[in-house]
Amino acid sequence: MQLIYAIATMVAGVLGCAAYFYGSNLILDLVFPARLADSAQAARNMRRAAMIRPWLFLAPAVLALALYLVYPVFESIRLSLHDKAGQTFVGFDNYVWMFGDREFRESILNNFLWLLVVPAAATFFGLIIAALTDRIWWGNIAKSLIFMPMAISFVGAAVIWKFVYDYRDAGSEQIGILNAIVVYFGGDPQAWITIPFWNNFFLMAILVWIQTGFAMVILSAAIRGIPDETIEAAVIDGANGLQIFFKIMVPQIWGTIAVVWTTITILVLKVFDIVLAMTNGQWQTQVLANLMFDWMFRGGGDFGRGAAIAIVIMVLVIPIMIWNIRNARKEME
Repeated sequence: MQLIYAIATMVAGVLGCAAYFYGSNLILDLVFPARLADSAQAARNMRRAAMIRPWLFLAPAVLALALYLVYPVFESIRLSLHDKAGQTFVGFDNYVWMFGDREFRESILNNFLWLLVVPAAATFFGLIIAALTDRIWWGNIAKSLIFMPMAISFVGAAVIWKFVYDYRDAGSEQIGILNAIVVYFGGDPQAWITIPFWNNFFLMAILVWIQTGFAMVILSAAIRGIPDETIEAAVIDGANGLQIFFKIMVPQIWGTIAVVWTTITILVLKVFDIVLAMTNGQWQTQVLANLMFDWMFRGGGDFGRGAAIAIVIMVLVIPIMIWNIRNARKEME
């Protein structure tokens, strides 16, 4: 039944778009007819129609952006200045509470730790894999396998990795891969995701596993764009593989590396699904997005505090996003 609903929704969406564009252009041609006896008026109508027609195509996207992006921003700012119910104005009380809250400080530190590790690790592994698989016959097969986790949702990936980190009491058969390896070599099984501080790295491994495929695909395309002449010249001059990689290849794709790094950084600032599914912020693994979700939708909900945390996330993301867009434009130029 759900499949039927999904297919019906897609069909209705496609037909609705076609009907909108056909109907809007038909109305525009009726309002500004191009076939008139007065050639001067016909020319003016054609110019006016040409000015309006692009906005007919842009209008749905602009309305969607205004509804789902612009309006939520202003509504979040408004809620962050109001009380729990979002009705009584309290000024900056929610922000004062936030920066004095222990759990918020823990979330900030954990997000900072994620920012240090995940973008660097995912970009590094993606770059190394892209370089190693670029010139071997089975490289595309390897890339397909490494890219495959990108097709899995974050919650799905968290469920998979729960089996990797699964813990059973000592003496019981370990179904978790990590504990099975530890026990095989004579160690004691551990409840990995409950170990403070280190459990953050176990959660980060999931996102690195997912995002390495993204970094690999983008960087592989950049590597293939490097002129063969520069590589051949370096080989003739006696450069070895490492020298070619670090001194020839990396400098030429540095802009792409920066774009990949910052793209993953933006994702890390908004990380939520993995933490929610694995620990729900317990054992000192709380992050900003999960903390916002807790305050806004759990325990009766506090829209003011939840919105204040959302504004902090937005403020942290915007500078990186602007920098990323500028670098992407430079790459295109």
